[in-house]
Amino acid sequence: MSSVYERELKGILEGDEKILTKVTKTCSALEKGNYYLTKQKPFIVVRAAGSFGVDLVALRGDISFLMEIKSSGVDTLHFSSVDGKLQRQAEKMQRECEKTKTLPVYGFRLKGHGGDCWRLFSMEVSRLEGRARILHSRLPKLHLSKNGNFIMRWQDGLPLSDFLMYLCK
Repeated sequence: MSSVYERELKGILEGDEKILTKVTKTCSALEKGNYYLTKQKPFIVVRAAGSFGVDLVALRGDISFLMEIKSSGVDTLHFSSVDGKLQRQAEKMQRECEKTKTLPVYGFRLKGHGGDCWRLFSMEVSRLEGRARILHSRLPKLHLSKNGNFIMRWQDGLPLSDFLMYLCK
């Protein structure tokens, strides 16, 4: 089911009119306006094959980032669940982004939520440069449990409409 949301976010970042119309039906005028900014400054977005901890690669002349997409009907995701698979994927993404100086972004789609239902996060990485470094400082980071496992709380994330306003204005 997450592939539906991967395609949804891909269409949003690419400025796809049909998808923008669909996802902004319950958004405020401000949120809707921010989503539509991608029509003027779209990304090339590639869906990654397989499940390697990266679902989308978003590219534009001024910024690029790797994205992992999660969706849930509950507002908190514990990466330690499912035999630790999510935790291992996140750690791999963190290592690869650190090594390549690439911005990691997590998208969390809360199912059944009206308005801007997407929230974005990053994780601690160093060595980022330029706009990626600035954007990284603005993104909320994934929380860590007392055991060192990642936790993503939807309400703590940056609304996608705010992220798009920053990137596209």
